[in-house]
Amino acid sequence: MDLSPSGLSLPSPSRRSLLRGAGGAALLAGAGIPLLSACGGSGTASDPKTVSLGSNASDAVPKKAFAEIYAAYKKQSGITVDVNTKDHNTFQEQINSYLQGTPDDVFNWFAGYRMQFFAAKGLASPIDDVWAKIGDNFPDAMKKLSKGADGKYYFVPLYTYPWAIFYRKSVFQQHGYQVPTTWDQLVALCKQMKKDGLVPIAFGDKDAWPAMGTFDQINFRLNGYDFHVELMGGKASWTDAKVKAVFDHWSELLPYHQDGFMGRTWQDAAQTLVSKKAGMYLLGSFVAQQFTNKADLDDLDFFAFPEINSAYGQDTVEAPTDGFMVSKAPKNKAGVTKLLEFLGTPAAEAIYLKADSSVVAASSKADTSSYTPLQKKAYDMISGAKSLTQFMDRDSRPDFTSTVMQPGLQKFLQNPKGVDSLLSSIERQKKTIFASS
Repeated sequence: MDLSPSGLSLPSPSRRSLLRGAGGAALLAGAGIPLLSACGGSGTASDPKTVSLGSNASDAVPKKAFAEIYAAYKKQSGITVDVNTKDHNTFQEQINSYLQGTPDDVFNWFAGYRMQFFAAKGLASPIDDVWAKIGDNFPDAMKKLSKGADGKYYFVPLYTYPWAIFYRKSVFQQHGYQVPTTWDQLVALCKQMKKDGLVPIAFGDKDAWPAMGTFDQINFRLNGYDFHVELMGGKASWTDAKVKAVFDHWSELLPYHQDGFMGRTWQDAAQTLVSKKAGMYLLGSFVAQQFTNKADLDDLDFFAFPEINSAYGQDTVEAPTDGFMVSKAPKNKAGVTKLLEFLGTPAAEAIYLKADSSVVAASSKADTSSYTPLQKKAYDMISGAKSLTQFMDRDSRPDFTSTVMQPGLQKFLQNPKGVDSLLSSIERQKKTIFASS
């Protein structure tokens, strides 16, 4: 759920570069943009009974779920988790300057490349001591996602969730729709839904990150997992014919996307699925958070993005993993270690999952007996995948995805015919960004 910039206009690189660098803090404050800062602030003496935590969980469901974990931890340990919650998008935009300033002891973040990026910059503390205690709770795939490039652990995973195409079972039953397993079947279904008066694919890209999920699905279905990794890592060229083929396929789907997407958040788009005005929605399973009525939630289902290239089938699943990291110089190191040891237990995951049934546990020892049918299906989809990706915004450099890819994809969505010059521009900017430290 990498939620990024807000606003109807395209985010400009100049504004984003301010957000990226620590030096932009004064400029931003002068512009009236609220800055991320720690609960205690600079120079606050350490309280052994308090750990400060920077949270991006501003949506109601995860915010409540995390609060219940921290309440349980205080009851067990006597240590208070002082939570500093910021708007999800703001947190993502300002994370770099936040970590270079006086951050909280612990902060919510993401596994994989996004974690490794800040670890390599020295903006996070290694937590091998924590993993010595919690290691047996996690499968090898989660251990790999939690390590920095130096082989040390920097991350404690809490939950994961798949990206897929969500739909209402009753809508499919009413119209006699079949779940598509190939690209041609997906396009044919979109055409039929449009004839039937439905919005075929709900879509909101006001915050600029949802489109990245569509790109990923088409890319690894068409070109495979390895090409996805090479492209996100700056090794493959954006002017490669393989990339152009992704946009050619996407152009074929665009007429079936919901209109007005630049002014719509993912939550607003989800309401179109809730109200049965849209037939499908490509998003992470957190979309279930918007289904507040039990009957509606029970009617929600999903399927894997259809096959495009038989060489890769449907063997890759996008399954972002969320959890916790420790800032470079936590004030209460002993308290931080104890908290992370607790957060790495199946018990902590069970508390979270009881309040948020839209995700599944990262631990292989978590109790899955209370999983809803949707969670069980998500768990099976993730555990059965040949390869797992973490989402474009997490599988690549954050400065590249925020300053180049988010506005770039929005330009494509508004002008699909200008893709050649767009890809040349992306490649030029990629070379510059990936050449920097």
